[in-house]
Amino acid sequence: MKPEATEISVQLSGGKTLKFETGKLAKQAHGSTVVRMGDNVVLATAVSNPDPREGIDFFPLTVDYREYTYAGGRIPGGFIKREGRPSEREILTSRMIDRPVRPLFAEGFKCETQVIAFVLSADTENDPDVAAINAASAALTISDIPFLGPIGAVRVGYVDGKFVTNPTYSEMRDSLVNIVVVGSLDGIVMIESGAKEVPEETVVEAIEHGHNEIKKICSAINDLRKKLGKPKRTVTPPEFDQKYFDDLKKKVGARLVDALDTEKHPKAESYALVKEIKKDFPGAGD
Repeated sequence: MKPEATEISVQLSGGKTLKFETGKLAKQAHGSTVVRMGDNVVLATAVSNPDPREGIDFFPLTVDYREYTYAGGRIPGGFIKREGRPSEREILTSRMIDRPVRPLFAEGFKCETQVIAFVLSADTENDPDVAAINAASAALTISDIPFLGPIGAVRVGYVDGKFVTNPTYSEMRDSLVNIVVVGSLDGIVMIESGAKEVPEETVVEAIEHGHNEIKKICSAINDLRKKLGKPKRTVTPPEFDQKYFDDLKKKVGARLVDALDTEKHPKAESYALVKEIKKDFPGAGD
């Protein structure tokens, strides 16, 4: 019989700890994980329709990140007692989760999928957005959804000549860089960065520092998957017509390479050349 909850901790540099817990909350979801960072607690759930959506040529993924006021110990009062629409910060954080996970689903998977990250408890020192990315990755990884992860995420600061992993708000006030690095065991998937006129070498070192921490997180999520991960669904990838591709490459390959050469053609001219090529192939799209 499986234990009620399974926990795994990741020791990051600077004494920071990231804790993953699953099996206690949102048991009906295909995958759910609680991530604790300081006194921040973030729950991420992942669910997916068992049947693919017909008649679409895209992956129908929805990602929602919400920071309700109860997470900070406050309940709205007065006339308006309900939370309103997502704030700009919540929308941007939803996109930060969406961008790195979207390309890592199995090719041809078209079942409607939803990832939701809730901040259950917020402290006044740590930013929960990075915890939400890690929680979403873990929820997808242990689910039966064909997610080819895991990925991990850290924020890297640079204070007093040293790199700081997941800096607190007070540390960020003195930091010269603010870089969110998301990646897998093998490489970087996404970077969201800002800096105060630091050398390029410092930014590169910050990214490398972040990736070293990400490897620890990905290893922990893989351990979680080995303990209680569900078998992944089988997805049949779309057939690739090699003959059609070869014929198309023979007809327009050289023209397209030339048209996309922005060193040779200014951007506006390049766009016009590509548009001319598309006119020869009705139905190719804009």
